[in-house]
Order: sequence, then C-alpha cells, then structure tokens
Amino acid sequence: MSGFAAVNSAVVFAPAKINLFLAVTGRRTDGFHDLVSVVAPLAWGDTLWIDSGERRAESGEIEPNAAAEAVTGGGITLECDEACVPGDETNLIVKAARLFREATGWREPVHFRLEKRIPLGAGLGGGSSDGTAALRGLDLLAGHPLAPAALAELAARVGSDCALFLHGAPVVMRGRGERVAALPAAAAARLRGRRVLVFKPDFGIGTPWAYQRLAAEAPAGYVPAAEAEARLAAWLADPSAPAEQLLGNNLERPAFAKFIALPALLGELRNRFALAPQLSGSGSACFAFLPDNAPVPEIAAAIRAAWGEAAFVLPTAIS
Repeated sequence: MSGFAAVNSAVVFAPAKINLFLAVTGRRTDGFHDLVSVVAPLAWGDTLWIDSGERRAESGEIEPNAAAEAVTGGGITLECDEACVPGDETNLIVKAARLFREATGWREPVHFRLEKRIPLGAGLGGGSSDGTAALRGLDLLAGHPLAPAALAELAARVGSDCALFLHGAPVVMRGRGERVAALPAAAAARLRGRRVLVFKPDFGIGTPWAYQRLAAEAPAGYVPAAEAEARLAAWLADPSAPAEQLLGNNLERPAFAKFIALPALLGELRNRFALAPQLSGSGSACFAFLPDNAPVPEIAAAIRAAWGEAAFVLPTAIS
C-alpha cells in the first residue's frame, strides 16, 4: 500500500443513533433479517483516542483504577473507562482493527482508548459506532488507503449497521443494514437539530434475542416490505410532514411483551406530557422528541419514578 502518512494519533467522535422508523420485513436465508429503517445520529456519544507506533505514556484522563485494558495480541491494545466493555474480538473496535489490517496491509501497533458514554444493550448503536470510529481513525493514520466505497464495504463486514456511521447525517438503511443511502437534503433538514430525550432502564435487551422473538411470531410480526417502503415514500414526499409522523418500530412487539415496564412508562409519557415516545432499535433505550416548552426536569422525574433512580435520562439533539 502506498500513501501511508506520518500522522500517529487521532481523536474520533462515535455518535449514538436512534431509529426513527424501523420496519423488519422478513428473515433472510443467511439468518439475518431484512429491514427498512430511517436512522439519525445524535450530538452525543463515545470518544475514541487512537495512537499508533509505540504506546504512549498514560495521559491521566482515565483513572488507573477505572480503566479496563485488554492486550489483544498482534500489536492491538484497548482500554476503556467502563470495565464491563469487552476487550477481545467481540469488541467491534478490535474486529475493525484486524479487518483494516487485512484490507490495507498497514501493520503499525495501535492503542485504542475509549471513553464510553453510550449504554450497552440499549439499541443506540454504541458498539457499531465505536467500530466505525476505529475504521475512520485508522484510515486517517494510514494515510487514507481506502476509497470511500471500500471503507463502507469494510464497515459492513465489521457489523450490520456500522456503515451508517460513515455518513454523519440521517440515512435510510436497507438489507441487513449494510445498504445505506443519505436522506434527501430537505428531509434531513426536517430532522437535523430536533431536540430529543433519550432514556433507558437499568437493564438491556440483546439484539439477537429481539430478532429471534420476532422470527418466532412470523409472519405476523413482520412488516411487508412494500408497506414499509410506501410509508417512507409518503413521508419523504410531504415536506410538511413532521418527524413524528414517520415514527414506528415493530421490534417493540417482542420487547414490550417481555418487559412490561417499557410500554407502561411510554403510555404514561403519552398521556401526561403529550409526547410520542418510541423504542430505538431493539431497545432497551427509548426516545421522544421534545417540544420547545417541554418540562424536561418533570419528564425526567417521571421516568425515574417509574424505572428507579438508576434510569439513564439525557436530553440531546439530532446532528
């Protein structure tokens, strides 16, 4: 490979995402599911520091007793300020680094330091965003050896919904999530900057479990692909249609059936605050658009009253 640069460090923001519209349309022969989804990145997320070459001295930004470090072999190391974050091949940062090396021949030792803010098991795309951030940072350190299309293809190999994080804007995902297209500019403008409240109980929901439960109810749990595409097309064609009109997620069905605390609270928020809350991805995180006059402290208090003080509550915006 030619064009390797002398840059040896990078800091990459890894945004969370929310699924404004998620229609799982059926199971594929490879075991994955087909879907149609409108996904928006948030102005909040994780931060990934990347250093290549010899490992640098500790910066002190992460307290030593709070850091979880894994030496993964092959010159790849990873540390995180959350001990529950895995440091082996199940972490998409590590997987991304290995795939990037295979694709480019770049072999510099690399050290990752992750400041984790996106909860695990939330449906907010934290692991996928971290993996994509690793690819973006490594591509910079290596002097951009990959064309954009090749980088997107590599991201899809890291994880089904990784490629969406290369866009930095609202997108439509299709297939198993690897087919990503930017929303038309006018439609994206309806979303960008909208304030949202993200909230999550102190338990997570495994994505494989949610899809397996949906498949067990087939075909009743699936949304026909033509129906999903028609709904999306109608929203795109109407410039006056607010984002709230697009909302929908058929993964709520299995999640709500098992975790009744989710629909109970969302119903209260609809009735008490006139919000339109929804599960993001497979959950357990939910979100709601915030009107300008929304009583955020009162809403947050209602969430914690229902789910306990350990509930995660964060106001942010679509980026």
